[in-house]
Amino acid sequence: MTSRRKFLLNSARSAAFLGVAAAGAEVPAFAAEAKSAAAPRYGDAAKSTKFPVPIDESHSALRPHLLRFDSDHELLQRYYSVPFAPDSRTRMREFYQLWQKQLAAIDFAGLNQDGRVDYLLLRNYLQHRLRQLDLDTAFQQQVDVYLPFAPEILALFDDMRAMKPVDSKAAAATLAHLATELKQLPATLNSKYPKPNKEAVNEAVHQLETLEWHLNAWFTFYNGYDPLFTWWVDVPYKSATGALTEYQNYLAVHLLGLAPPPKVGSGDGDAYSQSMQSARAGSNKDIIGHAIGRDGIMADLANAMIPYTPEQLIELANHEFAWCTQQMIQASREMGYGDNWRAALNKVKNTYVEPGQQPALVRKLEQQAQDFVMSHDLITVPELARDTWRWRMIPPQQQLISPFFLGGEVMQISYPTNTMTYSQRMNSMRANNTGMSHATVFHELIPGHELQGFMLERYRNYRSALGETPFFIEGWALYWELLMWDLGFDRTPQEKVGALDWRMLRCGRIIFSLSFHLGKMTPQQCIDLLVNQVGVEPDAAAGEVRRSFSGAYSPLYQAAYLLGGMQIYALHKEMVPAKLTNKQFHDAMLQQYAIPIELIRAAMLDLPLTPNYQPSWKFDGDDLPAVT
Repeated sequence: MTSRRKFLLNSARSAAFLGVAAAGAEVPAFAAEAKSAAAPRYGDAAKSTKFPVPIDESHSALRPHLLRFDSDHELLQRYYSVPFAPDSRTRMREFYQLWQKQLAAIDFAGLNQDGRVDYLLLRNYLQHRLRQLDLDTAFQQQVDVYLPFAPEILALFDDMRAMKPVDSKAAAATLAHLATELKQLPATLNSKYPKPNKEAVNEAVHQLETLEWHLNAWFTFYNGYDPLFTWWVDVPYKSATGALTEYQNYLAVHLLGLAPPPKVGSGDGDAYSQSMQSARAGSNKDIIGHAIGRDGIMADLANAMIPYTPEQLIELANHEFAWCTQQMIQASREMGYGDNWRAALNKVKNTYVEPGQQPALVRKLEQQAQDFVMSHDLITVPELARDTWRWRMIPPQQQLISPFFLGGEVMQISYPTNTMTYSQRMNSMRANNTGMSHATVFHELIPGHELQGFMLERYRNYRSALGETPFFIEGWALYWELLMWDLGFDRTPQEKVGALDWRMLRCGRIIFSLSFHLGKMTPQQCIDLLVNQVGVEPDAAAGEVRRSFSGAYSPLYQAAYLLGGMQIYALHKEMVPAKLTNKQFHDAMLQQYAIPIELIRAAMLDLPLTPNYQPSWKFDGDDLPAVT
């Protein structure tokens, strides 16, 4: 399963099974109707042909290396289950450096093109992980100010993990000291650090969740099984965990001004769940994030093989935004609003379906896009992929972080419920209006994320050992918005306004996310940019920014939508129709896995590669300002 699929499936924790109902709930009427609808699900263009799914017969000498790396890597991550612990970082550094030596011993010249791509993928991954360890270690020094007691908790767990005999009396003394230390710590911090480092405090709150989980795992291992342990430790443990909860509330409520932190109940500090549960309607105080700085951005761009600086990419986004504005004005004139495109956008926002009808709209738009794609013979769509996607409604709390659609194998739909306030309901319906839904349903389903996820599971999936770049994951779905626009899928001015507003939003994502990480914008300024310049509904804008800085997404994730789409668009122009048909191009793209698009280009064009290959493909040309 791809990491994006894992993430989206995990984002639906409240459902007993996705696309049907929460535990104990009745199946909604629209789901029951869909289930009983007459087969086939698609129009004549879709049902006329059954497409085979060829077996992946690609060969790379590095495939067994990547599979072994993945197995060893996951094992170490399970064993060293506290990623911010010093011993975890030391062990992972040793592991990455060992693999660098193993990689250097491979004869690059003797590899085929697939093998050379895999070599560079592993080289890049190892370099990036080592750089990330350095950046994380530096930031951890700021976080440790608020967690001076962490070594005491980690030592207890480490001894249990190392299978050392437990000294119950000493453990009780440690816990008693921990409880006392935690009660005194707020006064110490207020005195030494009157102005808290909110980014570090926010991370400390998240790490406390992990520390509490591991302390509980240590206690549970012995309690009841070792009578002497229970006699000594039971009461001190309860005092210590109570003090940890009070201290966590102090950090979250007193220093950050948030609601008490949630008890997610997992040791991995699930950032998505924590952010979702911490969100409060009408308040943006929970949006804090961690700005990684220019060096961090450059490191992430190098890993994604993007040969531009953040300043150049912001300039690119501004250029694209200007183009969108011109097109918006044309559509606005067609709607009778002259050059006042914001009035036209407001009209489109107020064109939404009644409560309970959004799933039917999704089904209609999905079928429309299917017929369009297949009638233009754009890509192979396996019957199994067409027939097995599911849907669910996004709960109100999750909509605070996911205000629009989420897609893939499970189409997740944001729309208001009876429990929302009037303002929330109107924000949700206006944000998920008919025009904008027309431009994003296919982004989430076919030919976007649903088809993408299906193919990633079946072609060169061993490359998942090195993760997935969002420049391909989100870039692929965004690219289809660009191509469908060119092919005339957006016919009416209202549909054009919806498509253009989405593209403006992606421009805004590049600008606000990079500016935040450069230290040039605050989260509130990011929200204001989306509301004032793009026209995003206030609640949806807050959800966008909250999602961006929750920690569940990589720093470049939001910028990757449009930038990745532009990369694929540029490669499409380079190869179609000169070298491939549309279908051949798109099928080949999906068989390379979610790797940096520059390497997909090298593979598809059979470009020369070297062990020291550096990104050089200027997919938007060389005319961007040379800012270094």
